[in-house]
Amino acid sequence: MIGIVDYQAGNLTSVARALDYLKIPWVISSDPEKLKSCEKIIFPGVGAACSAMESLIKFGLDDFLKEAFYKGVPIMGICLGTQIIMEESEEDGGTKTLGLISGRVLRFPYPLIEDGKHLKVPHMGWNSVSWLKEHPLLKEVEPDYEYYFVHSYYPQPENSDIVLGVTSHGITFPSGLAYKNLVAFQFHPEKSGRPGLKLIKNFYEWKV
Repeated sequence: MIGIVDYQAGNLTSVARALDYLKIPWVISSDPEKLKSCEKIIFPGVGAACSAMESLIKFGLDDFLKEAFYKGVPIMGICLGTQIIMEESEEDGGTKTLGLISGRVLRFPYPLIEDGKHLKVPHMGWNSVSWLKEHPLLKEVEPDYEYYFVHSYYPQPENSDIVLGVTSHGITFPSGLAYKNLVAFQFHPEKSGRPGLKLIKNFYEWKV
């Protein structure tokens, strides 16, 4: 059973639909007690870091996620869920986040220029990921796939060794992280078709 963390950050139904398609059992809950019985955790979300942290603290999900991480429960962060695992976000003038990984969340610089052209922020649409190392979640995932992004901020961990993949949008930024029992993607695997579904399936089958 995969537990989907509900902290009022939206985008939960698309994750549930992807799991349904893969015939993977799931539960959506904001109750830490219900999520504790799950073998793996998906931490998705869209929206602002500050309001998301307020909801996590309100429901006691901040302590739950820290406890699950330190116990070795496999966790997948998606989009906002990837940013909140860092220590701090530049969003809203500076927001303290969970601190599962040392580092900060940065906003795309302005202006953002590539090949003489101004690029839009949010970074929205399909883009490639350059995978930097092997990982069980990348099993049978072809390197030339593209994934769906919607974001204005990106994670910047202190330790570059945990960067699993990078993407270019005016700058080269970390779009995949892997650290112990934690993996996180700035893109949306649940909205990325076959390659995204493969990542989710590999996460379900991952033996940490």
